[in-house]
Amino acid sequence: MPRHDVHTEPAEPVEPIIPDERDPAVKVPLALEDWLAVSVLAVLALITFGNVLVRYFTDQSFAWTEEISVFLLIVLTMAGGSAAFVRNHHIRIEAVADAGSPARQRRLALVSNVVVLLFFVLLTVLSTRLVYDEYIYEETSPAIGVPTWWYSIWLPVLAAVVALRTLGTLRRLWSERR
Repeated sequence: MPRHDVHTEPAEPVEPIIPDERDPAVKVPLALEDWLAVSVLAVLALITFGNVLVRYFTDQSFAWTEEISVFLLIVLTMAGGSAAFVRNHHIRIEAVADAGSPARQRRLALVSNVVVLLFFVLLTVLSTRLVYDEYIYEETSPAIGVPTWWYSIWLPVLAAVVALRTLGTLRRLWSERR
């Protein structure tokens, strides 16, 4: 039998496991990277599933699936990294990044964004040189025989996208109140 004389206080509101965070105000919507990542992941899953089925039923394998899968994983990583960086979901040591005064946190965020920007600018330049060399020397992929620059051209393009996204994040950080 329930007791009616017990006074219970309302429970404190529970913080959701995944907080409701809005995307930062960006000029180019992050949905582009989101849809690219989802599409690439779907194609990657289909290719892998198809290869598993063929291997199971025929004891053979599609030779081209590894080449395409590596290419798709690079695209997936760069697209996901771009979106994660803008949303501030990238890997970091929160005990250091979130400690101290807001001014210290802002300075650390500015420094880390500058380092990331320099890295991706350097990656853009060096991977452009790689693509150029593959084009000049007419390198072809071992399984399909297509030019390898068809795959590697996307690395400098997506590295430049991440650099531009980082530049936007830096601009937003710089314009915030100090």
